[in-house]
Amino acid sequence: QVQLVESGGASVQAGDSLRLSCAVSERPSNYYYAVAWFRQTPGKEREFVAVLAWNDRYYADSIKGRFTISKDNDKNTVYLQMNVLKPEDTADYYCAATPLLSNYYGYLRATSYGYWGQGTQVTVSS
Repeated sequence: QVQLVESGGASVQAGDSLRLSCAVSERPSNYYYAVAWFRQTPGKEREFVAVLAWNDRYYADSIKGRFTISKDNDKNTVYLQMNVLKPEDTADYYCAATPLLSNYYGYLRATSYGYWGQGTQVTVSS
């Protein structure tokens, strides 16, 4: 059973940076799991943000170049560094885990993930 706990959400101004953390109860992505970040706003489906699968990283086009996903194996933690934040980045951010998939497109779908954290809120003001 993989347990995920997010932290780091806050209210910031446009242009600011923020780093979200996802503490994983098992070693993240070195062996069997991919860990991803999704975000969700009221009334909308969860949107893929980024995933770290083994040593591969994939990003949504909307955040590419501004967000970076990384891991600290010693701390069993996956991070999402968010730079140049925009008001449209406002959302609840969730980390999720799934066993490594054979198809890249599977990582983009929330339904591929069986383990989820409780979410952390990010608010970006203009």
